Amino acid sequence: MIFALDPRIEADSAPVGRLPLCHVRWMRDARYPWALLVPARPGVREIHELDERDRHALIDESAQVASALSRIVSAHKMNVAAIGNVVAQLHVHVVARFPTDDAWPRPVWGLHPALPYEPDVLEARIAALRAELAI
Repeated sequence: MIFALDPRIEADSAPVGRLPLCHVRWMRDARYPWALLVPARPGVREIHELDERDRHALIDESAQVASALSRIVSAHKMNVAAIGNVVAQLHVHVVARFPTDDAWPRPVWGLHPALPYEPDVLEARIAALRAELAI
């Protein structure tokens, strides 16, 4: 089996780069600074399906992205979650949160339609995360 990114993840996010385990992507919703990590393992839907080495790598990479994103935007709180109810492919959301954001204190999923980024703002966000992660 060959790894392929779920079409919904591909449509809803933009590529940032690659860490040893995960593809890092930026969600196309300007309401929230929001990254995704997608382990490059075919057919994996749940964290417990990863082998021990990959589970540890996923936690380490999630923490690395959360720390980088928090530094970039001076986040009040970081939300890190693997839900997978809409897209079954294993992916981890890393969302910077603020008491002033549109969903605070509720989860960001499904509350508001995505607000598109201006192209230059999206590129600046991606560049900043790439620089922080050195990818």
